[in-house]
Amino acid sequence: MSPTPHADANPTSTTVVIYSGGMDSFTVLHSALREGLSVHALSFDYGQRHGRELDTARQVCESLGIPHQVIDIRAIHSLIDNSALTNPDQAMPQGDYAADNLRATVVPNRNMILLSLAIAKAVNIGAERVDYGAHGGDHILYPDCRPEFVEAMNQVASIANFEPVTLHAPYLYASKSDILREGLAMGLDYRQTWTCYEGRELACGVCGSCRERLDAFAANGVTDPLAYSVDSAAGKC
Repeated sequence: MSPTPHADANPTSTTVVIYSGGMDSFTVLHSALREGLSVHALSFDYGQRHGRELDTARQVCESLGIPHQVIDIRAIHSLIDNSALTNPDQAMPQGDYAADNLRATVVPNRNMILLSLAIAKAVNIGAERVDYGAHGGDHILYPDCRPEFVEAMNQVASIANFEPVTLHAPYLYASKSDILREGLAMGLDYRQTWTCYEGRELACGVCGSCRERLDAFAANGVTDPLAYSVDSAAGKC
C-alpha cells in the first residue's frame, strides 16, 4: 500500500527514519511517506533478542520500494549487554508496561547511539531530517525517550556537522493508543509489525511490550491482527 502524499508536501525533502519494525516506527515511516518525503529507512542489529523485528522491517521496506539499510553494530554488544533485551540469560519481564516492571529492559544509551549513526547517514546523503518513534508512554521507562533528551539531541544535531539535521519525533507526547489510532486512520496493516521482546516465531502476548500493544488495540476497540502463542490468552482483546 502506497501512502497518499499531502497536497503541500515537498517531494525534494529527504528524511532518515530509524525503523525498528515495531508499531511506532512503522507509523512514523508511513507518516513521513504521506508527507511526500523521500524516505531512507535505517535499522540496527545490536544483538537484540527480538531480532525478528529486523526481518519485519526488511519485508515492509521491500514492499514499499524504499531504500533500507540494516546496520550491524553487534561489535558493541559487550558495551550494552546489561539488559534483558540484549542478554538472553536475563529473564524477560512479564506483565504491565510500567517503570518498576521493565527497568531490566533498558539498553544503555541506545537511542543516543542510534540517533548519532542516523544523523551521520542523513549528512552523508543530504537529508534534512531524522525521524524516530519515541512516544509519551516511554518517558518514565527509557531516559533516552524523554522530551529533554530529544530536545538536547536536536540541538546537538544542528551543530555537530556543517549541515544541520533536525530530529523529528512526531509522537513524543502521544500514547501507544494515540499512535495506533492515527495509523488505523491511515489504513495501515499492523500485521506488518513486530512488537514482542521475545525472539520466538509467534509473539508471546505476556511481555510488557506485548501487553502495551494489546492495550492499545483494546483502547481503539479493535482486535490485534498479529498472531500470538497458542498458550497466550493475551492475544485476544
